Amino acid sequence: MPTFAIPLSGLTASSEALSTIANNLANLNTTGYKDQRVQFQDLFYQSLGSTGAGDPILQGAGVRVGSIGSLFTQGSVSSSGVNTDVAIQGEGFFLSQGNTGATTYTRAGNFSIDKNGFLVTTDGGQVLGYPAVGGVVNPGQTLAPLNLGTGQLSPPTATTNVSATTNLDASAAVGDTFSTPVTVFDSLGASHVLSFNFAKTASGAWNYTITIPAADVGAAGPGPVTLNSGTLAFDGAGNLTNPAANVTAITAAGLADGANPLVFTWQLYDKAGSPLVHQEAAPSSTSSTQQNGNSSGSLVNFNIGSDGTISGSFSNGRTALLGQVALATFGNEQGLLRTGDSGFVPTLASGQAVVGAPGTGGRGTLSGGALELSNVDIASEFAALIVAQRAFQANAKAVTTFDQVTQDTINLKQ
Repeated sequence: MPTFAIPLSGLTASSEALSTIANNLANLNTTGYKDQRVQFQDLFYQSLGSTGAGDPILQGAGVRVGSIGSLFTQGSVSSSGVNTDVAIQGEGFFLSQGNTGATTYTRAGNFSIDKNGFLVTTDGGQVLGYPAVGGVVNPGQTLAPLNLGTGQLSPPTATTNVSATTNLDASAAVGDTFSTPVTVFDSLGASHVLSFNFAKTASGAWNYTITIPAADVGAAGPGPVTLNSGTLAFDGAGNLTNPAANVTAITAAGLADGANPLVFTWQLYDKAGSPLVHQEAAPSSTSSTQQNGNSSGSLVNFNIGSDGTISGSFSNGRTALLGQVALATFGNEQGLLRTGDSGFVPTLASGQAVVGAPGTGGRGTLSGGALELSNVDIASEFAALIVAQRAFQANAKAVTTFDQVTQDTINLKQ
């Protein structure tokens, strides 16, 4: 009698193949999804004896699904323009931590910022990495959630260097004056407007005074307070000859806001040694001013680099490192267990995660403002779908044939 178990096993295996293909097609647009492939294996065999030559005569018992493996090939990377989106190019998985404290691994980089300012996955898990401490990232430190909220602050920096590219009119009469304002910052981030005042005293000679408003240093009287004064001398070509170096240790003490004394240097020469203050027969003017201080600022924007470092831009014009996204690799990716929501967890077969910075230890690099698309190939899936359908139909035909043979056998008694 025919054994119905054989074609039924084929129907079961083909049905599982159809379901897997359907799942692949359903996830055609799932970010970071990895295609699955069904592999069949034949079942055990029953020995029916041997031939006259001694060769075994074996009867197969059907088929089963031997494995459903994942294809961890690279998916296409598509630019999204969203600064929280990140795509992995190469090996590795992002790490995230949910409320239970368990770590999940994913290729889906469609992240967002939650209400507390943390970078999170679509299911709410906090993305793990190396937070910056004082603007410095140490990849050897313990993994922690990355906070990229607008509450991040850039601390104030006191001004220590001031420069102004200035021309003093060589044709000005003795006694003519010119003034340039320069805004500087103290240790608390408060701004102060200094005045660089120039008065011509002779051909090729000018006096200068650097002043600050009296109220800024708690002084009485309406007039400004002089912080520094001296003379400037120019040669026949209009080049500054005196002072021959920068004016240092200019100090504004007793600031009204309680900040530390403001001590700065007036840079009269650029790095190449050329003077920044000139005398030419043209109206006195200042084309640019520079200073290295800043007020405090809040985070305005950030971007993620190829090595996972996150650079923040602040409202005070400063940039600083906020952290670094970490990646994990496994000895056997096929051993990972899918948990849904584009997540994977390790098993004994996969081995433990090896975590580090992108671009190191065989880990891939990152593309900020982009997403890795599903690696499902629709043409291949349709071809596999046709093959699985034909296999199902063939096994179904075997069942109906076996049924007809059984009925014919029963009818022999009639």
